This record gives sequence, structure tokens and C-alpha cells, in this order.
Amino acid sequence: MNENIDITGLTNVIKGQIIQQKDSNYDEARKIWNAMIDRKPALIVQVADADDVSAAIKFARANKLDITIRGAGHNIAGNSICNDGLMIDFSNMKKVSVDPTKKIAFVEPGATLKDFDAEVQKHGLATPVGINSTTGIAGLTLGGGFGWLTRKYGMTVDNLLSVEIVTVDGNILRASEKENADLFWAIRGGGGNFGVVTQFEFKLHPVGPEILAGLLVFPFKQAKSILQQYRDFIQITPPEFNVWVVMRKAPPLPFLPENVHGKEVVVLAICVVSEFDKNERLIESLRSFGDPVGEHIGNMPYVNWQQAFDPLLTPGARNYWKSHNFKELGDKAIDLMVEYAGKLPSPHCEIFITYLEGKSSSVPVNAMAYPSRDLKYILNVHGRWDDAKQDKECISWAREFFNATLKYASGGAYVNFMTEEEENRVAKAYGPNYDKLVQIKKKYDPNNLLRYNQNIKPV
Repeated sequence: MNENIDITGLTNVIKGQIIQQKDSNYDEARKIWNAMIDRKPALIVQVADADDVSAAIKFARANKLDITIRGAGHNIAGNSICNDGLMIDFSNMKKVSVDPTKKIAFVEPGATLKDFDAEVQKHGLATPVGINSTTGIAGLTLGGGFGWLTRKYGMTVDNLLSVEIVTVDGNILRASEKENADLFWAIRGGGGNFGVVTQFEFKLHPVGPEILAGLLVFPFKQAKSILQQYRDFIQITPPEFNVWVVMRKAPPLPFLPENVHGKEVVVLAICVVSEFDKNERLIESLRSFGDPVGEHIGNMPYVNWQQAFDPLLTPGARNYWKSHNFKELGDKAIDLMVEYAGKLPSPHCEIFITYLEGKSSSVPVNAMAYPSRDLKYILNVHGRWDDAKQDKECISWAREFFNATLKYASGGAYVNFMTEEEENRVAKAYGPNYDKLVQIKKKYDPNNLLRYNQNIKPV
């Protein structure tokens, strides 16, 4: 690192805070969610507004510094931080403003799902976002974004109305269907390749404040049968009825008997955005899949359910993910899922399956950058552990499973689940939309200044 960078010019125009390696709060400021990533930027600029972002970009260009963008720092690949570069940090830009009459929300890029949900739920409103409340709205949205409301209301990007964005030349623009439409098309799934978003505008929908949700837990020996029944059952359910499958070692949840704690189990995670009475029969059908060892299902605040999995995804652990899209779950793919779930290398590792067919499936492939409209399921192999000595074992497990199931997958990829080593999957992830993304990248970032992402190269 060049420790002699003169930051006087930047200091004079920045309303936020500039943090250098010598500062006492430097190590805390550079922390991100995935503890496997340990990098040291030359400067961290905790911006206060779009003008600060513009100034930081111009300064980085003038000083030939790489640029990274930190929303909430939750990106699995650790793209929010690099060595010796300038990190634009949105930690102090978390404002969420709601217009309940128009059913829209304006959100700053440092906001987490928890920040967002708390404000919109004051008005009984929501939009599809993720399942871990510490996830950043910005990164989630720019990569596509899905959650419990996706079957009913689409992907996160399907509900994005406009953005304020700073381009690599420092200009502050608005982008929507009517204004800078090519840029708006690209950022809806194309990640942070085209500029730095400083505000999101979302369409909201009536949700909650209470929903029906909870967990239904089965012994692992019934895993294959449950997955087969799930595959057939979920496709005939209404879009407000969501069930995801999680295979992992059972945490010490109070509704589970002690002899189950730490043992492999199959969990059906249920979230229903409608009245209990209408779905009681469907819940009962799920119970009949096997012999449950425990359950906790009932009406609860939507914000509580959005935070229910937070204890399993706390910051500071080591994480490595792999992901596939599936159009179908055949028996051979299910066999592999059960096999690898039976040899988890850490108590924190898991395999989860998400069914997303619904509203998102009706959006044309070329409507925006996010292209995966034909998928039914997303499989996420979540490697998670605490001790660096387990790196090889846990990463190998995830890779082996990914490679074993590749031939049953439908192609494509969810960019938010891709690690930094998956550069060769980027073009495949965007499929027929990739060439158009390259052309837009050439227009807005011809020198690839914004390359710490699932990078779309301007060539």
C-alpha cells in the first residue's frame, strides 16, 4: 500500500468519515460477514450521501486505487473489500422512507433487511427480500434477490422501480424504465458492475403484520421420501404457500427432544402469507410426509420470521457456498442431496432447497438482466465452520457435492451465491442477456473500474 497518499483533497469535500490503516477503528470498519476474507484497504470512506460517493470515485481514479463497495458486507465472495484499494462504505446510509399511500419505499444502500422490514411493516407492507435480517438490501437487490414472498410477488428486482446511481465518471443519475433505461435494465440482476447505487425505490405489497410460519422437523432416515413427496406436493400449492427444505444437524431448539440435538434432520421451513384456516389442510399434508420429531408452527409477526434464521448465520464464521438452479428434482439428484447431507463436515453446514416458481416465472427472460425465469428450485450448499483448520474439508465437501449434482442442474446460476473463484460461471449465469450486459458495461464502465463483483468484462 502507498501510505503516502495525500487525502487532503478528499477530506475537504467529504461529509462522512475517512478511515486509514493507522486509525484505531480501522480493523472494526473493515470487518465483513464472511470471516474467510481478511483484506486491508488503503482507505475506507464512510460516505454520507451521493456527493460523497462521487468524490470518492473521482479520488480513487485520480490515485489509481481499486474501488470496492460495502453495503452490509454480507457478500459470500467478499467482494466488498480488497487490499490497498478504496472501500466505499455505506454503514452510515441506512435510511428507509415509506409512502404508505403510494405503497413505495426509498432505501439507502447501507440498510439491512432488518432495517427495511422494520419500517415497511409499520404500515403492513413488504416486498420480496432475503431470509437473514443482517443481509444488505443493496447487494441482495443488485444480484436478483429472492425470499419468502417471491412466489407471490416476484424477485426483489421485479419490485424495483428506480435507483439513484453514481457512475464511474462521478455523475449522479436516476435510472428507471423511463430514464436511463439501459442502465436500469442492467442493474436489475447485473450487480455492481455499472455504477454505485445510492438509493433504491421499491414497490410494496400488503403483508402481515402477522403471518403463518414455522418449522416441521423429521428424522434424517426419512429424507429421501420427504424430498420426493415435497417435490410433488409443492408444485400444486398456491403462491402464498412457501416451503423450503433444510438438511442439517439439529440445533438445540426448545421444541425438539434432546436426543435429536446435533443429529442430522430434515426441516421443512414454512411461510404462508394468508390466513391459517385456508392452509390448515396443506400443513396437515406436510405432517403426513413422515414421523415428525418436533414442530413449531403458528401465527407470528412477519419481522420475527424474517429474523428466525439469524442465529444460524451470525457474522464471524467461515463460509463457502455453492449453488445450482433446477427445473426438476429427479430421484438421482435427490439421492445425492441425501448422501451429502449425511456427511456434513461441520455442525453448521447445511443443504437447502428453495421452490420459487410463481410470479417470477411470468417475467420475460429479457425484461432485465436477471434471466433465470425457468427455474423451479434453487439448491444452496452452505459450508459454514469456525476453525480455519477445517477449510480444506468443508470446501472439498461443498465442491464435491456441487460437481456431483451438476449434470442434473438446469444451468445458470444465482450470482449472489457465487464465490470469487467462479469467474467462469458469470457468462452462464446471465445466459442470453450476457452480450447486452457487456455492451452496457462498455458504455458505463469501459475501463472496468468496478470489477470487484461477479464481473462483466467490457470486452
